[in-house]
Amino acid sequence: MELTSDVLAFGLIWFVAFLFSTTVHEAAHAWSAMRLGDPTAYNGGQVTLNPVPHIRREPFGMVVVPLIAYFMGGWMFGWASAPYDPRWAERYPRRAGWMALAGPAANLGLALLAALAIRVGLAVGWFVPPETIRGLEGLAAALHQGPWEGVAAFLSVTCSLNFILCLFNLLPFPPLDGSAVIQLVLPERVGATYREFLRQPMLALAGIVLAWKIFGELFGPIFGLLIDLLYPGLYG
Repeated sequence: MELTSDVLAFGLIWFVAFLFSTTVHEAAHAWSAMRLGDPTAYNGGQVTLNPVPHIRREPFGMVVVPLIAYFMGGWMFGWASAPYDPRWAERYPRRAGWMALAGPAANLGLALLAALAIRVGLAVGWFVPPETIRGLEGLAAALHQGPWEGVAAFLSVTCSLNFILCLFNLLPFPPLDGSAVIQLVLPERVGATYREFLRQPMLALAGIVLAWKIFGELFGPIFGLLIDLLYPGLYG
């Protein structure tokens, strides 16, 4: 990728949106765990929208990998984490399930807020529907050149990235949040067997590979759904 001014500007927009989205995701995990009886993440300083404590915990997943991914592929992915007490999770599996659900729910909330901001911008004339949608940062176009172009790109990235983060993390494969969310509907005996199964070595690696492959097949339809929700019938 050639390091033009546009590439660097979009890279900054992507990085801010990525840091904000992952920070909110992990802060939601940490806050819900604290409210449900596990203060581990709170004691570790993770109940915050300040990205610094989260970066300190996962510098590789929150800084190094996202930047490499952007300059190699034009978009960012990575990871973050919030600590929790496994003994608490074993004793209160349903609470652990709600804690796991909090992260994707926070991403869905951010996606909806960004989508609402785009719709408001369209209604008042700040944004217009793009002629063609190319990339996750192209959901909206500014009517005039200038700062609003950056705002449109930031809202586009925030909306699409959080929509994807929500759905990807809800896939029921370890170590994704969806594998713990399942406990909300499992009977107690089945849940105990299920949690024992999740402790198998290498299962997390196999889960990531499987989730990445499945989500690769789902990405097109999912992104198309997001476009249809923003612009009903316009790009059909």
